[in-house]
Formats: sequence, C-alpha cells, structure tokens
Amino acid sequence: MAGAAPMVADLRAESDELDAIVAELPPERWAEPTPAQGWTIAHQIAHLLWTDRVALTSVTDETAFAALLEEAGKDPAGFVDAGAEELAAVPPADLLADWRRTRARLHDELLTVADGRKLPWFGPPMSAASMATARLMETWAHGLDVADALGVRRPATARLRSIAHIGVRTRDFSFAINGRQPPTEPFRVELRAPDGSTWSWGPEDATQRVTGSAEDFCMLVTQRRPRSTLDVRADGADAEQWLSIAQAFAGPPGAGRD
Repeated sequence: MAGAAPMVADLRAESDELDAIVAELPPERWAEPTPAQGWTIAHQIAHLLWTDRVALTSVTDETAFAALLEEAGKDPAGFVDAGAEELAAVPPADLLADWRRTRARLHDELLTVADGRKLPWFGPPMSAASMATARLMETWAHGLDVADALGVRRPATARLRSIAHIGVRTRDFSFAINGRQPPTEPFRVELRAPDGSTWSWGPEDATQRVTGSAEDFCMLVTQRRPRSTLDVRADGADAEQWLSIAQAFAGPPGAGRD
C-alpha cells in the first residue's frame, strides 16, 4: 500500500486535470473529433471510464476479471474499442459523472492492495503501484488527445517521469511486438525534465543513447506526435530503430501519428 500511494496521488492529479478541461464543455462539444481517428472527446473519456472499470474489477473481483479476460479473447482486436463506442453514446453529463465515481473508487481501492499482491491484467500481473502508473500513462495520453482537440496546452509536470519510465522499460516489448529481436545491450536514456533537471536510465557508458525532452519522449512512446516534430534524438543504429517503433502501451503495434 505504501508503495502505491505516490503513484495513486499522481493518477488522481492527472485525472482531475483532464476533468477540469472537459467539465464545462457544452454537450455538443463532446462530439468533436480528436486526433485519434474515429474518436470524439466522448470516446476518449469513455475509454478511460471503461478501462478504469476493468482495473477496478481486477482489484476487487478477480473471478469476474477472469471472465472478462475470457470474453476479451473472443475479439482481442476490437474488445476495448467496442467498450469505448458503447459508453461514448451515454449523455456527456452522465458519462463524466460515471467516470468520476469509478476512478475515485479505483484510486481508493488501489490504496488497499496489500504489498506483494499482484493484480491480474491483460498482460503480466502487476502491483498496485504499477497499475496506477499504467492508468496514469493512459490518462495523460488520452487527455492529450482531448487537449489537442480543444486547442488547450497543458503544462508538463513531474508526473511525466513515471510515463517516461514505462517508455524505457518497454523497449524490448516494442521490438518483440514488431517481430524484431531486442538488442542485447542496455541503452542510456537522458531526458530533460520540465524543471530543467535530467532524468536518466541505463549505464553512463552505453554506446546506444537516447536524449532530448522528457515530454517529447512521452509523446513518442505513447505515439501522440510524429517523431519528426519531437526533440528526441538517437545515437546508434539500435537506438534509432527503437525510436521508430517505441510503444509504451499494450496491444498490437500502433500506427503512430502523421
């Protein structure tokens, strides 16, 4: 529980920030398109609600989660999108109220998970802290889509460090899901934090290196911006290849953004 508390606090803050962006929107604006093809603002919030519901089920009812996982196996490519499509049809006020209730309960329940307990998920089981971090990443990424649709510029925060960490940790996953052999040597990643400090991962003497803006790196690994527009640089052929396929989220390889 103690280990999850800082991440849950960050998740609450990220969720509340997105909530503030959509809270005063008139209903008709929820139908506006976002950069995610075919998804409106309502779809983005609906997806977060759906995934928060599933995460809550993982915490509170593992039997029900196992049944949900079996159902997902029947349509692994479309299961998540179908959930978002269904919930996006709910009136915006009701959708927002449901997301508020659901996420508040999820955040509270994550704080009750005993240290050492692993929560079932669509990939490997994870700790409560890891679950909160994954929800933080998704909330930030889908919140960015909403902000882009509305022309809102969100300030970068220290919460990006956890998202960047997922991006670094999923290096080998990115290679594997694209049918490529992951490099055997570690990379050095050095990113410029919002406060001007440096966040780093990997050995200092690594020959393969990635450097640049932490915010831009997070946009890259969540595939929210084309790489050509981002301040993220690679030194080394393997690092260069990684940045072309980097993917911090589960599921099939993303198409990225043009």
